[in-house]
Amino acid sequence: MDTTHHPVLLFVLPAFLLMLLLVAQWEVFFVACLGAGLIVLMRWLAMDSAYRSTKRRLRLAREHANQYILPEDLDHPCQMLLRRAQNAVEAIMASAVHKAGLIDSIENQVSLPEELWQIAQRLRKLSTMHAEHGKIIPRDLPPGMEDAFKPYTTALDAAWTSLSQRVRHLEKYAKQVLKADKVYHAHLRLEKLAAKTPEYQQLIAETVRDELAHERIRELSDQAAHVRKLFEESILQARQAAGELLRSPLT
Repeated sequence: MDTTHHPVLLFVLPAFLLMLLLVAQWEVFFVACLGAGLIVLMRWLAMDSAYRSTKRRLRLAREHANQYILPEDLDHPCQMLLRRAQNAVEAIMASAVHKAGLIDSIENQVSLPEELWQIAQRLRKLSTMHAEHGKIIPRDLPPGMEDAFKPYTTALDAAWTSLSQRVRHLEKYAKQVLKADKVYHAHLRLEKLAAKTPEYQQLIAETVRDELAHERIRELSDQAAHVRKLFEESILQARQAAGELLRSPLT
C-alpha cells in the first residue's frame, strides 16, 4: 500500500487557520477549526480502514500461499505450458455441448479445475528444481563427470515430458469438444430445417416430376439422420478423450 504523505499539508492547514484567526472573528475561526478537524478525522479513518483491509489481505495471502500460484513462480517454459492447459480447459467449459449437458458437465466442473491445479503445482515445483539445478551444476564439468550429473537432468526431463503429455491430453479433449460443438450447432440448424421438410418435399414433388424428384426427397429424409449420427459420433469421441484423461488423475 502506498503510504507516502505530503508534508506540505502539515504547514498549509495551520497557516490557513492562523491567518483566519488574524482576519476573522472567533466564531468563524471556531467553525473553520471544527470543519478542518472533521475533514482530517474522516481522512484518517478512511486511510486507516484501507490500511487495515490491505494488511488483512496480505496476512491471508501469506497464510494461504500454498493455495495459489503466481506467474513469477514459474519459469517461461512452464508458464507457456500452463497457459496451454488453461486455454484447453476454458475452451471445454465455454463449449455449447458442455453447457447443454451433452458431455459429462458435472465431471468437467469438478475434475478439470483439479487437473489444472495439479499441473500448475507440479510446474511450480519443476521450475524451482530446475532453477536450483542450474545453480548447482557447473557449466564446465570436469572430464568424466558428465555421467554423474546425468540422472538428475534426466529426472527433470522426464517430469517435463510427463506434464507436456498431460497437457496434450487436455488439448486433445478440448479439440474433440470443439469438433462436437461445430456438429452440434449444425445439428441445431438442421433441426429447424427438418421441421420444414414436408414443404421442401412438396416443392420438389410439384416442380420435378421424374426419378430425380424421388432421389431428392429421399436425400431430405436421410440428411437429418446423417447429421444426427455425426453428432453422436463426435460426442462419443469427446467422452472417450475425457475418459482417457480423467481415468488416470494427476494426483
